[in-house]
Amino acid sequence: MDFDLTHEQRLLADSVNRFVSDRYGDFEKRKAYRSGQKGYADANWSAMSEMGLLGLPLPEEQGGFGGGPVETLLVMEAFGRGLVVEPYFATVVLGLGLLRRTSGQGELLAQVVAGETTLAFAHQERQARHDLHDIAATARRAGDGWVLDGAKGVVLHGDAADRILVSARIAGARRDRAGIGLFLLDPAAAGVTRRGYATQDGLRAAEIVLEGAPATLLAEDALPLIELVADEAIAALCAEAVGAMETLRDLTVDYLKTRQQFGRPIGEFQALQHRAADMLVATEQARSMAMYAAMMVQQTDAAARSTALSAAKALVSRLADTLGKDAVQLHGGIAMTEEYKAGHYFKRLAMIGALFGDVDHHLRRVVAAGGLPE
Repeated sequence: MDFDLTHEQRLLADSVNRFVSDRYGDFEKRKAYRSGQKGYADANWSAMSEMGLLGLPLPEEQGGFGGGPVETLLVMEAFGRGLVVEPYFATVVLGLGLLRRTSGQGELLAQVVAGETTLAFAHQERQARHDLHDIAATARRAGDGWVLDGAKGVVLHGDAADRILVSARIAGARRDRAGIGLFLLDPAAAGVTRRGYATQDGLRAAEIVLEGAPATLLAEDALPLIELVADEAIAALCAEAVGAMETLRDLTVDYLKTRQQFGRPIGEFQALQHRAADMLVATEQARSMAMYAAMMVQQTDAAARSTALSAAKALVSRLADTLGKDAVQLHGGIAMTEEYKAGHYFKRLAMIGALFGDVDHHLRRVVAAGGLPE
C-alpha cells in the first residue's frame, strides 16, 4: 500500500507544523493560553479558521477543506507535538463529525468554519463507563419541540462551547441500542447547568445537568452515527498520541545527553541507551497503528471498523503509557514539576489513554470480535 502523502497533504502538514512551532514553540505561551477564561487563546482559534483547519472534514461546496482521515492524522499529530489547548478535537473531530452528517444545519456549519462557534459533544454518563449505548438521559416531546433531562460528564471543552450536541434516550431501556437520539442544545437555555473544570492534562471539561432543557432533534436513531464518530475520534487520538510521544522521546534523549553523573553524560551509560532505543521503537509502533487506524476508519463494515480501531487504541495507549513512564523515570524529579514540560506530555498521554475507552475495554472488544478483521 502506498503511504506517500500527496502534494496537498504535504502542504497541509507543513502549514500546521509551522503554526504549532510559531504558537507553541515557547512552552510559556501554552501556560499563558491555559490561564485565559476559556482555557485557550481566541487568536489561535481565529488563525486555525483562516488556515481552513476548522472546515477540514467538510466538502469544498460547504466551505470546507474536503479532507479525510489522513488529513486529520496530520493535524492531530502536529497538535500532539505542541500540546495544543484549543478545542479542535471537541469542535471539529467530535462536534463537526456529528453535525455535518445531519441535515438542516448549514448556517451553523458556516459559523463553525468561520471560527464564530465552538461545539462540544455531551455523551458520557457516570454509569456507562465506555459503553456508547448506555444512555440514561431522556428526551420527551414538549409541543413542537423536545426537552432533555439527565446528566452528562467529562464533556470536553463543554464549559465554553457555544452549542452542545447531546445524546438522549427517546425510547427503550437504558442499555438498549435502539432509541437513542442526537440533539442540539443551546447551553444558555433554561434548564441547563454547566460546571467547568480543568482536566489533569491542563485542558477543560464540564459536568452538565439537564432539567427540562429545550433542544432540537438532529437524528432519531443516532447510535450508528455516534459509533462512527467515536471511531474517527479514536483514530485522531492515536495520531495525537504519536506526536506527543515523539516530542517526549526527543526531550528525554536531549536530557540524557546533557545530564551529568559521575563526570559524564548519563546518556553514555549503555542501560539508558537501551531505554532510549525502546522509546524510539514504541513511537514507531504507535505511528504504524495510527496509520492503520486512519486507513480502517474508512471501512464500510461497522463491526470490522470498530474492532480495528479498538486494536489500534489498545496498542497505542499501552505504548504511550510505557513510554511516558520511562520518560518520567529517566528525567528523575524534574519531570514531576509543573515548570518542566515533560510531565505535561505524560499527563496528556494518560488522558488520551482514558478517552473513548481504556486498554482493557478495547482488548475485550477485540477478543469478543474474534480478533482483527482480515
